[in-house]
Amino acid sequence: MKILIADDHELFLQGLEFILKKEYPDATIIAAKDYVGIFDVLDNGEVFDLIITDLAMPGANWLTAIKKIHQQAPDTPIVIISAVFDREILQKTFDIGVSGYISKSFPNGLIVSAINLVMAGGMYIPPDVLQMSINTSSQRVREIVRDLDEANTDSSEKVLTPRQMDVLKCLEKGLSNKQIAYKLGLSEGTVKIHITLLMRALDVTNRLAAVRAAVDRGLL
Repeated sequence: MKILIADDHELFLQGLEFILKKEYPDATIIAAKDYVGIFDVLDNGEVFDLIITDLAMPGANWLTAIKKIHQQAPDTPIVIISAVFDREILQKTFDIGVSGYISKSFPNGLIVSAINLVMAGGMYIPPDVLQMSINTSSQRVREIVRDLDEANTDSSEKVLTPRQMDVLKCLEKGLSNKQIAYKLGLSEGTVKIHITLLMRALDVTNRLAAVRAAVDRGLL
């Protein structure tokens, strides 16, 4: 496993590397101190399983930079870890295609849980998103909130929605998020949301366990 992390505060960068090494002892972790460092690494053709980056860093405008990172590594989940928690910025990162947005104020355990969720193919959505007045022009965020609301209406029984069952059947076939999105006519971000929700409903932490749990419960 290879993880690229970036932050212009050296102390936080070292702390994040320590947390990741503890959680993924066999991982190769590459650190960059600004956006230029990220671009240099990606320009060299290195492929990563995960990219974790701050937003406010030297070297580029954050919006342009995140778009470029996503373009250069379209199949790599991107997690934003930032001290900035602004409604408009949050919406724009989801629109670009990030897989998670983590506050630097989160305790280590929650940061690890969020990263594990993303690594399992899901999407980490800050609880505060549900408290926001969502800009109706942000299609991706509206999808997120709609699907979360749909899941929460029957959370006590943990019933999978028809769309989550469609995604689950695709997971059983071993399809990637991109393949599922193409097959079901969804965005990859929406697929990640459904995976997150069905894993939560089945009380599992990865895709394979979700399929096994579904088989055990007679859903597949």
